[in-house]
Amino acid sequence: MFISGVIGPIEISLIIGVFLFLFLLPIIAIIDIVRSRFTGNNNIVFILIVVFMPILGSLIYFIIGPSRKIRD
Repeated sequence: MFISGVIGPIEISLIIGVFLFLFLLPIIAIIDIVRSRFTGNNNIVFILIVVFMPILGSLIYFIIGPSRKIRD
């Protein structure tokens, strides 16, 4: 039986999971940017991208960022 408008435990778990992903991803990206060394002003550029476009900016950072880091 389908009851309209009722949110069950599966939906609540999914909502919490998506919220945590969207909330934690930019925080993890900023922490990684601050801890890493980059060439030039890439630290500032990546932080600005993540701050002004949290989800897309975080994904951009995790795709492009590792190749821009200075290897010790």
